[in-house]
Amino acid sequence: MSQKYQSFEEFWPYYVREHSKPATRIAHFVGTALIFPVIIIAILINLWLLFLVPVIGYGFAWISHLLIEKNRPATFTYPRWSLIGDFKMFFLILTGRMGREVERHCKQ
Repeated sequence: MSQKYQSFEEFWPYYVREHSKPATRIAHFVGTALIFPVIIIAILINLWLLFLVPVIGYGFAWISHLLIEKNRPATFTYPRWSLIGDFKMFFLILTGRMGREVERHCKQ
């Protein structure tokens, strides 16, 4: 598979544009936030519960792309960059800085 983007820095503006709707970003945020307690519970109770991490994380994201954003998740084409992008977006939302990224990359 030939990659269009050679670095995460090149990929990031595309990722932001693919998440232009606030509800999509919220769904990603919720899915990503929920994986942390699942990981802790799995470590404390049963490691088999770790199978829920991708189900929850990707489940929220993919449903939001299907129903809200109406586009194909970037994960299918750029799995590594997409995973990094999801965590970057999570922390930018958490710190109140994602709005600036959306304005910068979606208003071009």
